[in-house]
Amino acid sequence: MTMTHTAHRTAIIDVGGGYRAIFGAGVLDRCLADGITFDGCYGVSAGSANITSFLANQPGRNHRFYTEYAFRKEYASTENFLKDHNFVHLDYVYGTLSDHDGEYPLDYDTFLANPAEFTVVACDARDGSTKYFTRADLGYESIDPIKASSSVPVANEPYIIDGVPYYDGGIADPVPIQKAIDDGYDRVVVVLTRLRDVLREQKKDVAPAAILRRSYPAAAERLLNRYRTYNDEVALAKEYEKDGRALILAPDDLCGLSTLTKTYEGLERMYRKGYAAAGAIADYLAG
Repeated sequence: MTMTHTAHRTAIIDVGGGYRAIFGAGVLDRCLADGITFDGCYGVSAGSANITSFLANQPGRNHRFYTEYAFRKEYASTENFLKDHNFVHLDYVYGTLSDHDGEYPLDYDTFLANPAEFTVVACDARDGSTKYFTRADLGYESIDPIKASSSVPVANEPYIIDGVPYYDGGIADPVPIQKAIDDGYDRVVVVLTRLRDVLREQKKDVAPAAILRRSYPAAAERLLNRYRTYNDEVALAKEYEKDGRALILAPDDLCGLSTLTKTYEGLERMYRKGYAAAGAIADYLAG
């Protein structure tokens, strides 16, 4: 059954969150199973990769990346980091594995033909400003904005596009609910990968920000204040939820996962939580 939306402009936001982002992969696979489409999609960090497979109509693809490929040292490892300062090898993930001759190619034809708007959030490392990449910035085997949005500060070097260094969108606009509302969407599904009512804390960002300050002081400042930006934006999403403009989906347990730590069992549990939580979307969009 394919659902069509005439009365409302619908959007989904996937905030990413490293390995926790498999929750969003579960949500989006359930949307594919239920025939749910959106007029607009917003991806932050790993959330932008999740949405890429969703728009390409490839259920299960994200799941394999998290539960199989992510355990390879070529994908993410200390060895990678020692070699070229990139813990997660973004070109391996979004190039070697994803190109037409890769192990699990993205269906670029379907992805590019999908009519949904697609916004990828990144942070300009030079001045800390938010960069919103759009469909115009994506092409056949050309998804560099996904890499830029997923470049975790200090764990990775900034990803360069047209001479501009970019970092993870999560330090600039981690939950782009206001952006979606400003873009004219009035039914927005917000996929969080942290507990809904637990505030984000600053402490884990202090040491990376101190390192980052030496090369990109403005981005370091955004990183240092990310906890506040995130908490404010979640609070805003809750306000929009009260008047029906937002639906927040979040796990009730993090299953032992964090941005860069994982277990196979934790990933499977988190995926299933996302898949189950997405059962609420059809009624919400129809309301």
